[in-house]
Amino acid sequence: MEKANQSVVSEFIFRGLCNSRELQNFLLLPFSMLYLMTVVGNLLVVFLFITDPHLHSPMYFLLANLSFVDFCLSSVTTPKLTIDFLKDNKTISFGGCMSQILCVHFFGGGEMVLLVTMAYDRYVAICKPLHYSSIMDRQKCLWLVLLSWVIGFVHAMSQLAMILDLPFCGPRTVDSFFCDIPLVIKLACMDTHTLGILINADSGVLATTCFIILLISYTYILVTVRLHSKNGASKALSTCTAHITVVLLFFGPCIFIYLWPLSITWVDKFLAVFYTVITPLLNPAIYTLRNKDIRNAIKRLISQHMDSKDNF
Repeated sequence: MEKANQSVVSEFIFRGLCNSRELQNFLLLPFSMLYLMTVVGNLLVVFLFITDPHLHSPMYFLLANLSFVDFCLSSVTTPKLTIDFLKDNKTISFGGCMSQILCVHFFGGGEMVLLVTMAYDRYVAICKPLHYSSIMDRQKCLWLVLLSWVIGFVHAMSQLAMILDLPFCGPRTVDSFFCDIPLVIKLACMDTHTLGILINADSGVLATTCFIILLISYTYILVTVRLHSKNGASKALSTCTAHITVVLLFFGPCIFIYLWPLSITWVDKFLAVFYTVITPLLNPAIYTLRNKDIRNAIKRLISQHMDSKDNF
């Protein structure tokens, strides 16, 4: 006789974004293009940081890490979503489902802490410019990035530990396009109401704490700039506006899903698409379009490519 906590379900079935075959065929190309643009945009930022000495500063080191995390986060869900547009039977193995849960919370949690680190970098640069090079040295940057990865991993493992041993013995249809914990635990053959509160609290506390820290940090930065630096206010405001935009785009859907669960299917799917597909694409676009150094690095890259082509 099997133990009560042993999983019987070997795979889960996704309902996907919609039931209409025509609409799924229509969405295939747009989502494929979105993922391609996400990969190219984020890896371009990473490539520019590695190859261009002008970008070897703490701010761009953190930005390159953010782009890499966004690339990974999008790659956990979007390729599977795109392939499933071609399928009537959208399945994922039990192990694959647990892996999705682990990776989404690993990269998502890491990105939250990384955004806090980027806010700290801007605080030091704008509020303590004379001490910036000594405070944000290479070793501290590495430790801050490592901290974001560690917190993301601990958060993901805590989420996985709460769901891994649940008994899945009957229903196996997930009303989404990826394995999101609030939906997966509803399929367990036991009462998961209390567990759901714990899981949402785990994610909600991390997201809300980071979000509040970010709001306080950027408010303090903007107030400091307004009071002490009229000449540098425009540049600082431009930089902080880009950061704040990214923060709102990423944290908004996460907090809405985990702290204010409405159980409205189309709203949940829209928000899930937003933070797993759209936001990883918007991040490099926001930073690239608003950042003169990144634009100049792209120009230098194109110029070097043209020169090498002419010499050949």
